[in-house]
Amino acid sequence: QMPGTARHDRDMATQAKRKLVRTTDPVEKLRLQCLAKGSSGIKGLSRVFRIMDDNKSRTLDFNEFMKGLKDYAVMIDKEEAREIFRIFDKDGSGKINFNEFLVTLRPPMSNARKEVVTQAFKKLDKTGDGVITVEDLRDVYNPKHHPKYINGDWTEEQVFRAFLDNFGSPCDKDGKVTMEEFMDYYAGVSASIDTDVYFIIMMKTAWKL
Repeated sequence: QMPGTARHDRDMATQAKRKLVRTTDPVEKLRLQCLAKGSSGIKGLSRVFRIMDDNKSRTLDFNEFMKGLKDYAVMIDKEEAREIFRIFDKDGSGKINFNEFLVTLRPPMSNARKEVVTQAFKKLDKTGDGVITVEDLRDVYNPKHHPKYINGDWTEEQVFRAFLDNFGSPCDKDGKVTMEEFMDYYAGVSASIDTDVYFIIMMKTAWKL
């Protein structure tokens, strides 16, 4: 069973779209819009912001924030965006720290879930430098459980590539995954799975923990 299977993704996207109609909280609205794009949704938004952060300041001003939302095709009007921005601009400096922003945007995960994600990352991070490479992943990830491999649609390589796409984005195929990106991705997967037990079993099976 591959983490974040298509079925979970579909269920989660549908659920997010349904909740979107009801929510009035602007941060929740943004979170649900990301989740409606599937389990890579929040990670995708974080990539957009990282790419925009040219001077590596880890901060965004309101115009950059708006541009990022627009580039990522998130439907939020300017007033709501301003409200979200104000919530995160705690010191009124006109800038937000996007790490804080992304951590708040991630669907909440229990400590037990965070722990197993961290465990998986550490197992994959062979060199201990806080970054996983394609090669690290290839050594551990087993594509043979994937339904498309089992029914003969895809080769092992195709399954692996599709899996990698969860972590990359079209504009940034650097083939490296940081702990933040790994957490962003699994926060999305986690949102589609109701029980800690099932999430933990899925992670342990996927990464042979």
